Amino acid sequence: MKSFPEKRLWKRYNLIAGVDEAGRGPLAGPVVASAVILPQGYSNPEIDDSKKLNSKKRERLFRLIKKDALSFSFGIVDAAVIDEINILEATKRAMSQAIKSLNPSPEIVLIDALKLDDIKIRQVSIIKGDQLSISIAAASILAKVKRDAIMYEYHKKYPLYQFAQHKGYPTRLHRQCLRKYGSCPIHRKTFRLL
Repeated sequence: MKSFPEKRLWKRYNLIAGVDEAGRGPLAGPVVASAVILPQGYSNPEIDDSKKLNSKKRERLFRLIKKDALSFSFGIVDAAVIDEINILEATKRAMSQAIKSLNPSPEIVLIDALKLDDIKIRQVSIIKGDQLSISIAAASILAKVKRDAIMYEYHKKYPLYQFAQHKGYPTRLHRQCLRKYGSCPIHRKTFRLL
C-alpha cells in the first residue's frame, strides 16, 4: 500500500481523514461508511483495499487500526433510507455522518471517488482511493468489518436468508433464498431483488 497522497499532505496537515464505505452493492442491509485519522507518518504495508484481504486479516487489521488511529467513526444508513433517497445519496449521508463524528475534526478529507456537498472541510476525491491512500484503505477495512458484524446480527434475526454467508450481496445463494422466502424487512425494495 502506497501512502500517496498522505506523504505530500502530511507536510501541510496534521489531521488527514480517509473515508470509504461498504455495502453499496448488496440487496439487503445498510450502507456503512467509516472515517479514520491516522497519526502523521503512519505506515503499515498490510493495510490495503479491504476487497483484497481475507476476513481474518481484515478483522486483525480492524483491531490494529482502531488502536493506532487518532480518531475513527462510522456512519450507518439502513435499507429503508436507501430506498427513500437512493444508494448514492445514502452513501454520501453515511460518509458525512462518519466525518462529522470524528474527534478531533480533520483538516482535510480524502474520499474514495465521491464529493460531499454538506462537508465544509477541504476534500480530495481520489479514484481507486482505497488502493492509493493508506487512510482510505484503513477506512475501507473499518467499514467492511463493521458492516459484516451488522449482517451477522441480521443473520441471527433472519436465519432463513443466510446473511452470515453472503452479507446481503446478490450471490446465487441469496437469490435462491429470495425465491424461496421472498424479501424480509432489511431488503432494499428499490433494488432488483431477483
